[in-house]
Amino acid sequence: MIQRLLPRAGALAALALLSATAFAQAGYPSRTITIVVPYPAGGSNDTFARQIAKELGDELKQPVIIDNRPGASGNAGTGQVGKAAPDGYTLVAVSSSMTTNAAIQPRLPYDPIKSFAPVAMFARGPFIVAVNNEFPARTPAELIAAIKAKPGQYNYASSGTGSVNQFGTELLKSLVPGMAITHIPYKGMGPAVTDLVGNQTQLLISSGPSLLPMVRSGKLRAIGITSAKPSPIAPDLTPIATAVPGYDFELWWGLLAPAGTPPEIVDKLNATVNKILAKPALAGNFLKEGAIATPLSVPQFTALIATDVERWKKLAQQQNITAE
Repeated sequence: MIQRLLPRAGALAALALLSATAFAQAGYPSRTITIVVPYPAGGSNDTFARQIAKELGDELKQPVIIDNRPGASGNAGTGQVGKAAPDGYTLVAVSSSMTTNAAIQPRLPYDPIKSFAPVAMFARGPFIVAVNNEFPARTPAELIAAIKAKPGQYNYASSGTGSVNQFGTELLKSLVPGMAITHIPYKGMGPAVTDLVGNQTQLLISSGPSLLPMVRSGKLRAIGITSAKPSPIAPDLTPIATAVPGYDFELWWGLLAPAGTPPEIVDKLNATVNKILAKPALAGNFLKEGAIATPLSVPQFTALIATDVERWKKLAQQQNITAE
């Protein structure tokens, strides 16, 4: 009798699981969704997350709020979400700095692959390559030639040891044999830009919002852009890849959920975010912030994160990039 009941019990359990999954999809969301931004208000992560949150709330007919939890270069708030309940009500807005952090910090409070269910990409954006006005170059080819002509005599700035600025510049160095230029890390982008203008350093690779105002005012000179192809961020700038084949460096921003979040909820969020990204007004706002709205499927975003983690681990080892 017990043996006859076991298959029936298994079938009932499977039916209950399917019913719960269907309910999760149909009933979600039924309350407020929180998007954690693991940085202070005002940065790119915060700006993009707030725009997405407003549109997401309108589409899902539930409040979507932003919770800024800064600390440890974004690792604190990100780690907290990695341990949150996997129910779709606590998400985290991250950038590709999560993957560069993972490349040089072995004791993160999360695993960039195992702790999260990738939900959707918001946008991606190239960096600007800028020099001070005394530097003897105006094109990507002239930049490389000038640095190689005086090995070790020039400095490049970054916003800190292990920053995305350092990764972007070290990637360039890794592709150009004989490109010897010294890294000078700063405590933030403000002093890095100031010293570039003053010729204490000669090169800085950073975001459009950080550099383009200084370029337009004539205080700095833009040499090129880090995307493999011309970008609407700065359509007049030539890709550095024209002089350094294979060079391609872009930041990205996106949304993650805790690992174990039901796929139906992840898919629903992905479809909704991608619908939002197709709105011209939002895409225009992103462009002003140096980013291009970039919808991806869940598998595409998942693959991008995994690829980036391995890519930056390899570069960190090769170029001796370490945590601060």
